[in-house]
Amino acid sequence: MKKTSVVGATTLATVLCFGGAFACEMPAMVDVPDGATATTEEMIEARNRVTAYLASMEEYLACVDREIAAEGEDAPEEFQALMIQRYNSAVSEMETVAAAFNEQLRAFRAANPSN
Repeated sequence: MKKTSVVGATTLATVLCFGGAFACEMPAMVDVPDGATATTEEMIEARNRVTAYLASMEEYLACVDREIAAEGEDAPEEFQALMIQRYNSAVSEMETVAAAFNEQLRAFRAANPSN
């Protein structure tokens, strides 16, 4: 627990050093229905939500890239590390959401062979 507090304090200090807040807001993760029990409409809605989420995340990644470029190569190491962590976390989350949707899509197709 104490380690989390130290990390949080370090992150807060880094944010305060670089203008108080980052311009990039990471989109909220989307839910994926259980493919084995979902309706066709629910799966279509989920596909649309996942597609929109991934597009928003691409915008977020571009924003992070712009923040890194704006600080330049001389940006403090803490800032660079934080931004790289934000970028990598976003990519990991995108991969997780896409994999979850694909897994549930396979389950949906197995439960509904006519679709």
